[in-house]
Amino acid sequence: MKGMGNMMKQAQKLQSQMLKLQEELAQKTVESSAGGGMVTVVANGRQQIVSIKIESEVVDPEDVDMLQDLVLAAVNDALSKAQEMVTSEMGKLTGGLNIPGLS
Repeated sequence: MKGMGNMMKQAQKLQSQMLKLQEELAQKTVESSAGGGMVTVVANGRQQIVSIKIESEVVDPEDVDMLQDLVLAAVNDALSKAQEMVTSEMGKLTGGLNIPGLS
């Protein structure tokens, strides 16, 4: 049973480290752009969009569809990069173990 107690301590330590990492990831950001930088989106490690910047040159009332497509592409790419960042950082913490619900 001594081994079980040690395993529980390790699990508690890992859980504590994961909570700390989640807090740190909330402060880290990734950036993505579309249309050659005409639309720029920043997302954090909680996979929340922090900011969207749209250059005035791309705002054309006659072509709203293009602007919507650029925003959508930049947002999706930023969220994908945020997920990759979280997965990478969690992988460092868990030593590459695939623990369900953590990525």
